[in-house]
Amino acid sequence: MNIRERTERLEEQQLSPYACCSSASAGRLYPEEPCQVRTAFQRDRDRIIHSKSFRRLKGKTQVFIIPEGDHYRTRLTHTLEVAQISRTVAKALRLNEDLTEAIALGHDLGHTPFGHIGEEALNEVYPPGFRHNEQSLRIVDELEGGKGLNLTREVRDGILNHTGPGRPVTLEGQVVRICDRVAYINHDIDDAIRSGILTLNDLPRACLDVLGRTHRERINTMVLDLINNSWDKPVISMSSEVQQATDELRAFLFARVYVGSEAKKEEAKAKNVVQYLYFYFTRHPEALPPEQLKKVEEMGVERVVCDYIAGMTDHFAIAQFSRLFIPRAFPVS
Repeated sequence: MNIRERTERLEEQQLSPYACCSSASAGRLYPEEPCQVRTAFQRDRDRIIHSKSFRRLKGKTQVFIIPEGDHYRTRLTHTLEVAQISRTVAKALRLNEDLTEAIALGHDLGHTPFGHIGEEALNEVYPPGFRHNEQSLRIVDELEGGKGLNLTREVRDGILNHTGPGRPVTLEGQVVRICDRVAYINHDIDDAIRSGILTLNDLPRACLDVLGRTHRERINTMVLDLINNSWDKPVISMSSEVQQATDELRAFLFARVYVGSEAKKEEAKAKNVVQYLYFYFTRHPEALPPEQLKKVEEMGVERVVCDYIAGMTDHFAIAQFSRLFIPRAFPVS
């Protein structure tokens, strides 16, 4: 019995009956020889962490577009916070932490430059529409490394269904879906207060009475409630009181931060950057990098351009826009 098999045996003995054991995985799209040391879900986690798509998250917007301060969240730090909170919940519920972590680390790989405004921009111009969760799945299935990461079906399902109408088939995926919201609600409040857009007194008092007045208290309340309300159940959910307060706090953020606030004053420019790049490259595919251009005949120019732009960081998108659309000085001796 090798190390992986010992780990699988321990999972079968110690995890909740509702957990997804590694040995029970539905497998990969393409069969592979199992690792002697890592379980299938550990292997998925490692593949995501070592991917270029994961590293690029450090240069992608969370809420604030190209923030000047050192402490504002990026899409990468958001992903790490989701993974940490999700693992805490999974461990407490005796679910599979490795599966939970893999889903959390991969859930936002498909996000565009400039966050949700970039997603909106591509959705308006790319004919089939664009949704970042579907792009995340596309990255791990096809794009990363030129052939995808060949992840397990459980991780792929959790990535696709971390948002949108579908529900993940595993409880681990359900944990990530909820903890994604727990993370961004709280860290976006923290960033908005740091920036001066909000003060603590602006937050809805009824929500604070239920969830707590500090960042730490609110996360603790949500996590404990999620654990206690989901204990020994085949579904992950908060209590009605905490869920209502969480939903109201999220609605408040949409009204005061996510739409029309000082944090969003550059959104129109960011949207133009994404859409100008899309129209330029679809009309001039010869300007695409060689590794992108060779895909055009197989996938079609619009699909290739959409993938290319979605993979850009904020700074790279701006650099491409400047190179293509901003006049440069002409040297005269």
